[in-house]
Amino acid sequence: MTTRREQTSTESRELILTAAAQLFAEKGYRQTTFIDVAERSGISRGSIPWHFGNKEGLLLAVLERSVEMVRAGLAEVPEEVEDGLERFEESFSALFARPTTKLFVALLVEALEPGSPIHGRYVEIHTTLRDHWKRWLERLPLPPGLTAEALAVTIVGAGIGIHQQWLLAPERVDAEQALAALRAMTAGLLSAG
Repeated sequence: MTTRREQTSTESRELILTAAAQLFAEKGYRQTTFIDVAERSGISRGSIPWHFGNKEGLLLAVLERSVEMVRAGLAEVPEEVEDGLERFEESFSALFARPTTKLFVALLVEALEPGSPIHGRYVEIHTTLRDHWKRWLERLPLPPGLTAEALAVTIVGAGIGIHQQWLLAPERVDAEQALAALRAMTAGLLSAG
């Protein structure tokens, strides 16, 4: 049984993680301060290093939580092709709808910097997405010369690209139509297999 102190600590940690994810997505990692996170979360500034050590520790915890959210959204691999294609569109739409998914775009430059502490987390996020689609595609007949790995890379890359374009110009990019087009192209390719 958890004590009230443990429960309060867990609640504080979650409030800090939520606030930090929002702020990193809005302002960027470098421009966000512990003071910003404390004000947004309603938790004292001194609690942040107590929970996470330093700003880098906070960033890694935010990304770890995001990786878990992505995994939870992709838990099962669909059995049927049509179910898979429907889930394909639904899972990308669900990821796009999460406010903190913008975080992945906002922190991409950080992940690409030499020696970045978040590089591995980004690789893990992309690997999780690719592995999900690869497991599904490996059970299907694919056109000659096309591997499940290559098609998974293409699907994830297209989905990420659609998301970035939509974030940059939501008034000009209809994400739902773009995802429907990606689904139709994938269905056409799979029917040729």
